[in-house]
Amino acid sequence: MSDGYASIDTGTDELLCSIRERVAVITLNRPQARNSLSDHLTPALRRMIKQTGDDPDVGALLLTGAGTAFCSGGDIKGMGGNASTQEMSFGSKVVRLQERQRTLTGALVAVRKPTIAALPGPAAGAGLAIALACDIRIAAESTIMTTGYAKIGLTGDYGISWLLTRIAGTARARELMFLSERIDARRAEALGLINRVVPDADLQAEAFTIARTLANGPGGAFAAIKDNLDRALSTDFLTSLDHEAENMVAAAASAQHKEAVRAFIEKRPANFAGIR
Repeated sequence: MSDGYASIDTGTDELLCSIRERVAVITLNRPQARNSLSDHLTPALRRMIKQTGDDPDVGALLLTGAGTAFCSGGDIKGMGGNASTQEMSFGSKVVRLQERQRTLTGALVAVRKPTIAALPGPAAGAGLAIALACDIRIAAESTIMTTGYAKIGLTGDYGISWLLTRIAGTARARELMFLSERIDARRAEALGLINRVVPDADLQAEAFTIARTLANGPGGAFAAIKDNLDRALSTDFLTSLDHEAENMVAAAASAQHKEAVRAFIEKRPANFAGIR
């Protein structure tokens, strides 16, 4: 990597990826189609999530969209399916979608590094699910969000129901799914769907600054924090306490913790580079 930058070949122009200052910047690049998912973009996105998620030189993932949209979800014009898909049995179609979901939003949620979505504009349907699967969402003021599924007689995929319920709560999740209303960035922020709203012109710089800070932070601690937070969704309080204790004791013995303590005493920024 020269000067902390490397361009990654994704196999298609519809998805761009680079690593800069330990941040993997993954850009959906179909601006003419509002970055809707396609047969070229989606497999490449799956590969890049896996590749950068496993790369020790990457400390955080930043997902964004080219142009003025994040991702408008599936390409509605192509939803009729091609002949080969239509000939598949119901069971085969279910298995196929299950695998696609697990290797996209499932894989994104499973990444043990901080993940950030930078939304320059609309996030709809599966595109909204991808944004919600990230740890932090930074949105431009012009961003809008919509589930969109009910408007075209569909029920939701890529984890949208699970993600919305846990982020916005049961009542709001039902409202958002049933009505499929377009909500602006400020309302999305009030509902907890967005962490920060920034001026459109500042979006990429603001999101990258946050991603870079996290990418160069204590990766081991971040992985354990994500583990604690994930388990908190499905365990009782005492079990969560016990699991936190295990991770806390392990973190206290880590080289990253020791470096952080030295940096505090010496009144300097901690340097976690090369420390596992």
